Amino acid sequence: MQDTTADHPCRTNSPWNRGKLIGPKPPLKAEEIWSIRVRLQVAHRIRDLALFNLALDSKLRSCDLVALRVDDVALNGRVRSRATVMQRKTGQPVQFEITEQTREAVGRWLEKKDLHKGEPLFPSRINRARPMTTRQYARLLASWLRAIGLDPLAYGTHSLRRTKAAMIYRRTGNLRAVQLLLCHTKIESTVRYLGIVVDDALLIAEQVEI
Repeated sequence: MQDTTADHPCRTNSPWNRGKLIGPKPPLKAEEIWSIRVRLQVAHRIRDLALFNLALDSKLRSCDLVALRVDDVALNGRVRSRATVMQRKTGQPVQFEITEQTREAVGRWLEKKDLHKGEPLFPSRINRARPMTTRQYARLLASWLRAIGLDPLAYGTHSLRRTKAAMIYRRTGNLRAVQLLLCHTKIESTVRYLGIVVDDALLIAEQVEI
């Protein structure tokens, strides 16, 4: 069956916000991240934990995340500590880190599903040769959010893309680093994406004495 535009939000054939609540989707907080992780671990939802952790680490758009292949993140059965993929929206490569807990989660998923080079990392349950759709990913995210008492309508897949980037900025104030990690061409895009306001800039300035 042919994929639809709705399954690929990186395509621009129709308005992305048709029928949706618009506005920036907030990142998750540290306690919310751990609440979701614990629930997925307790429920032994191996795929979902691997997907959630990798979404946070990679900071990829949903269309790039679900399109990942086994060999994008693993070599000879071992999950890499860094990976590079080509972005669909920009056509530019982006590199991301894969932390230890994410490597462990992805490794368990590869073993459980017996996935090999060239196969989708997160295959569709209907057809193993095809990746899950962004719509399915969004539904999974909504279920994770509801499980910890959050309103899924207030968040979106971009919340996970934004989460680690926002934390890095808050801890370091290094906007250029975040720009590189998100693969933004212009620093202004990163400023808007993170929702940085004058108060943030002043707080950083106040910590520097000359």
